Amino acid sequence: MIKSSAEIALMAESGRLLASVFSWLEGQTLAGRTTLEVNDLVEDLIVGQLGARPASKGQYGYGFALNCSPNQVVCHGVPSAEDQLRDGDIVNFDITLEKNGYIADSSKTFLIGNVSPGARRLVRTAYEAMWKGISAVRPGARLGDVGHAIERHARRAGYSIVRDYCGHGIGREMHEEPQVLHFGKPGTGLTLREGMVFTIEPMLNQGRRTVRTEEDGWTVVTTDGKLSAQFEHTVAVTRDGVRVLTLRPDETPPSRA
Repeated sequence: MIKSSAEIALMAESGRLLASVFSWLEGQTLAGRTTLEVNDLVEDLIVGQLGARPASKGQYGYGFALNCSPNQVVCHGVPSAEDQLRDGDIVNFDITLEKNGYIADSSKTFLIGNVSPGARRLVRTAYEAMWKGISAVRPGARLGDVGHAIERHARRAGYSIVRDYCGHGIGREMHEEPQVLHFGKPGTGLTLREGMVFTIEPMLNQGRRTVRTEEDGWTVVTTDGKLSAQFEHTVAVTRDGVRVLTLRPDETPPSRA
């Protein structure tokens, strides 16, 4: 569970490369592309240009380099040649990258073209909620503090938090201990220690928090058909706070509350 400084340095390199993938995606025209096209472009970038491996491919039998989850899809959406991104969509791309044996994990919800104000507000709040959780990370804090910060921000904005999926420890394996819930009570849960590395990845729904898995066994959607948005970063607990290993060049972490 605890990573050495050398291991964290390797994970930071994976995180830097993964951040560059998202920066590259931000510069692409996504409207009109199928989700399979985006998957193939990302895999070519990770393998061909970055000399790394898309860690999700082959994990648990999954066959693709990323998850793509548009609109009412909460998570684990499967790339398809039939699913075309359209003006007004929101879509989460969840990507994992392995370099030198260590994995980084991140996701971002993209706005495709002319997105409605309601969808924009949901996406913005999901991003803020992730940062509320990250800002609660420090040695001696508890995982319940992290979950509470996320849930409080979401609920104040009128959104629900999906409880069926959570963040997770990460390193040589994509999923390690601990589980990082996006709800909780302050002062409860595992005590954070320097060297812990895990993801924070809240999923916010416009409507009810309940979800269901479609017949493909992967794609998770809202039960009421309303929109869902998610953001994710891989973070390391430092001596005096937190380091975001997948921070993108366009991001400025908010000041700690």
